Amino acid sequence: MSKVTPENEPLVNLFQSIGLTQSKALEAAKSAKPAAILKEIIDENDIVAKGSDEKRAGLLVALSNALSKSPGISKPGKDYVLDKILNGDLKSVDQVNAAVKYVDTNSIPIDDADFNKACGVGFSITPKELLDQVQNYLASNPATGWTSLGTTLNVLRGSSEFRWANPLEVKDAVEKVFLETFGPKVAKAKVKEPKKETKKPTKQENPAENSASARKTVFEEGFLGSLHKPGENPQIHPDLKEKHLAATKGAVWTRFPPEPNGYLHIGHSKAIFVNFGFAAHHGGKCYLRYDDTNPEKEEARYFESILEMIRWLGYEPWKITYSSDYFDELYALAVELIKRGKAYVCHCSQEEIKADRGEKKAKPRPCVHRDRPIEESLAEFEDMKNGKYKPKEVALRMKQDLDDGNPQMWDLTAYRVLDVPHHRTHDKWKIYPTYDFTHCLVDSIENISHSLCTTEFIASRQSYDWLCDALEVYKPRQSEYGRLNIEGSIMSKRKIMALVNEGFVSGWDDPRLYTLIALRRRGIPPSAITSFVSSLGVSTSITSIELVRFEQSVRQYLEGTVPRLLMVLRPLKVTIENLPEDYVLMIEKPLHPKVPELGSSKIPFTRTIYIERDDFRLTDSKDYFRLAPGKTVGLFQAPHPITCVSHKVDPSTGDVTELFCKLENEGHVKKPQAFIQWVAEHPPTGSPARIDEVRVFHRLFTTNRPGSDFRDDVNPNSLEVIKCAMVEVGFWSLAKSAITQARKEANERTRKALAENKVDVMEGTPQVTSAQLIGNECIRFQGLRVAYFAVDTDTRAAVLNETSELEPGRKQGDYLVLNQIVTLKEDLGKSG
Repeated sequence: MSKVTPENEPLVNLFQSIGLTQSKALEAAKSAKPAAILKEIIDENDIVAKGSDEKRAGLLVALSNALSKSPGISKPGKDYVLDKILNGDLKSVDQVNAAVKYVDTNSIPIDDADFNKACGVGFSITPKELLDQVQNYLASNPATGWTSLGTTLNVLRGSSEFRWANPLEVKDAVEKVFLETFGPKVAKAKVKEPKKETKKPTKQENPAENSASARKTVFEEGFLGSLHKPGENPQIHPDLKEKHLAATKGAVWTRFPPEPNGYLHIGHSKAIFVNFGFAAHHGGKCYLRYDDTNPEKEEARYFESILEMIRWLGYEPWKITYSSDYFDELYALAVELIKRGKAYVCHCSQEEIKADRGEKKAKPRPCVHRDRPIEESLAEFEDMKNGKYKPKEVALRMKQDLDDGNPQMWDLTAYRVLDVPHHRTHDKWKIYPTYDFTHCLVDSIENISHSLCTTEFIASRQSYDWLCDALEVYKPRQSEYGRLNIEGSIMSKRKIMALVNEGFVSGWDDPRLYTLIALRRRGIPPSAITSFVSSLGVSTSITSIELVRFEQSVRQYLEGTVPRLLMVLRPLKVTIENLPEDYVLMIEKPLHPKVPELGSSKIPFTRTIYIERDDFRLTDSKDYFRLAPGKTVGLFQAPHPITCVSHKVDPSTGDVTELFCKLENEGHVKKPQAFIQWVAEHPPTGSPARIDEVRVFHRLFTTNRPGSDFRDDVNPNSLEVIKCAMVEVGFWSLAKSAITQARKEANERTRKALAENKVDVMEGTPQVTSAQLIGNECIRFQGLRVAYFAVDTDTRAAVLNETSELEPGRKQGDYLVLNQIVTLKEDLGKSG
């Protein structure tokens, strides 16, 4: 336990003066940076120095800790949060942390109402209200027993309705409902099972087989395993369930509904895996449905890339559909909603709507147009459709429940005016439905059994259910899982666009990014991504993974699936003096010592070879085992070691330019302590394969959490380009066979997809083609003792052309570029 010392006594006394106990003051004085910030707050604010209670003092400590982790916050932002603490608006550490995060990501002046909403200022809920909300939640999301308690608590605490409720009160309310529903909790008796005998594996494990096994588990257990069976989602009328089951034959039907306004990123791979994988596991079907309700931001390249990435990850859509396919039906449903008194046309400005919905005060108030006659709203809606109004002049709003505590029930917008041509419907429509109106109704029209989405849509589930019931249509059940984040990367389309436009990266497919097109170009196998996602499991918690963990997963996948080639990044010429000029020995070597199915390659061993420049030193030492003057070293898979006899130095730079060695092929030579990689010079066989560029990618950002000023976090040395690397001549045969096999598999997959799937051929629809699955990145290998590499899209090589009948080897005009996929294991050094 810390004690008061002459060094910390001034700080401890100062911290006690604001209401902290001595032990808490000692704790606050421990860390230098937060302590300095707290001292500054006290020194600069008289009201603090005059004294405070212990609870408020604890909030000031929380503020100093949070500010120490967000150094970029301006003084007005700090003062704003401090004032909120001192006037009693912020009452918990959780609120203080949220407040610091808010001012860190929002500009000055702060929108007071928006801040209050984001940080729970003014939030209150009685025990009865809390109990009622828990009961309502469990009525819509039935639990299976006491085993669901933890999951239920996690979901509720992460939802907007319960975000600022007292955690203990939430727990008490949930346990009370569980007690009333399931009776007292009974602990299961533990049965001691006999110890199972573990068998030693007899063969190399196949990552693809492991991935399939993991996917089976993830779809049968946890969040996905507890989902309802088709038909168990309650309906407002029994016949709706019957019609749904008749259409689906009781099968699982899901959908992946991306907005075509940007490229998919690594987080979307989880959504693709969940929706397509869950349906496939249960023998069901999954739509690819483009949510194309905002023509202002949609582009053809995004439509095409989305389909390409889904197919690249290994999935085939059952049908390709669009929200715009249903614009006529959606319009008719909007008219019906007005006729039922459940929607009205609103002429308020955006500012007035925000004010009415509670942004300027604690509770929403009715819009002045809310009770206008139905006939009037119908006429106005028709005028909207016919182009009478300009954007933002008018909107159709749903007439929901303003007394509900959920903001998603505060008269959401259903239709707005957009004077923009649509890529498929062209100029037919002047009005477009919103996500909140479209999503649930298209799910209903398409007979979706499981509407799976991420947890930020938890609050939307209530409005989703409300709209289906208001129109008395089939109601799918929405279920929410936690999204996937990769630390040290950014997923925001706006931020990535800035990186592209400002030249920090070369494009959306720059391999330093975590868009799927970038990961593909970098050479990461699609199965490695789905294997990684499946290993994380699916739950209601957000999954934030460090980059190193993702890369380790990719590395483990590549370990047993790609061939290994001899490679030198920075070649140093070696002349073996005791071999004749025309000496050549062809060596057959396996492409993977543990995976014989990958085959073998033949490489020449000649008088002139090249080794890695780092594998030679002028100065020897006891802990150095590679090549040095007078020292012997082994060559991987070559018949004999070599000994360095002399070397040549560039007089102008002092750099070693050539080594002269002898082959130790006579007598008994002590086994060398290290073996190094090499490639041989032999023009008749095309050896070595000379690489024009090797691109090595380091982390794009210097921090795990790039802030609002993300440009300041960009690593200026994230791209390293190495010229004139060399790879064994077996590279050419590998490249030709890899691209040929990729074409064969792509053609077969595409033929099957086109035969089985009802692919939309309307204008504006991306087509299913073999070309989507074929790319240079399918040529992957491990450079022995170097890293894993793939061929980049910038590569030009005649032998890789589909119609080429040329023998493997470099041709005039070729330009070879390799991307480093991932490094080898961090502890794999070059000491032998």
